[in-house]
Amino acid sequence: MLRVDIVTLFPELLGPAVALSILGRARERGLVDVRLHNVLDALEGAERADDRPYGGGPGMVMRVEPLARILDAILAEAPPGERRALVVTAAAGRTFRQSDAERFAGLDRLIVVCGRYEGIDERLVALYGAEELSLGDFVLTGGEIPALAFVDATVRLLEGALNPASLEQESFNGGGLDAPAYTRPPTFRDEAVPEVLLSGDHAKIAAWRREQSRARTAARRPDLDGPPRA
Repeated sequence: MLRVDIVTLFPELLGPAVALSILGRARERGLVDVRLHNVLDALEGAERADDRPYGGGPGMVMRVEPLARILDAILAEAPPGERRALVVTAAAGRTFRQSDAERFAGLDRLIVVCGRYEGIDERLVALYGAEELSLGDFVLTGGEIPALAFVDATVRLLEGALNPASLEQESFNGGGLDAPAYTRPPTFRDEAVPEVLLSGDHAKIAAWRREQSRARTAARRPDLDGPPRA
């Protein structure tokens, strides 16, 4: 079972999401254990979760002490030799990729710390050897949406979470984008489903999908290697 710990100021944003759809079913099947850790619960006395940045400037920075208390508690209960990754969500981080989800799916534990405001005190990354990841070249108000995306992308790869055939034919499997998908009705507002998909000829359909995948990848994501030619 994969253990997932999410450290956040707003667990109420994540609670409903982790209980629904594929992620929720994976939890019910015992494939993943997702636990939410509220930063506010780690505050002591009149302590704040954030403070003004040293050197001046706008906004607030999440303080390292309460986050460290949570991480220390998580790590203290972890068994020796546990395979784990510690991730901090950050706009300045490396962009999350499918290969990261594949790597995380092979671990025993994934810990995600959700950033907020102007970010997290940089010392947290240095002290815990965390990797900083982002969803892309844009800024969100907090790290809860990226955290959910990272976890969702990872959990769906766990054995038993999905039909294995569903994972074989999808974007980024094999280096490119998936082919276009169609379903009923065969014609809608004069737009028709490609005839080859209605032919029943599985060899021709497979060849069409490979070619569509190559063309779509070349047009939309030339930075990807693309699917191999058959």
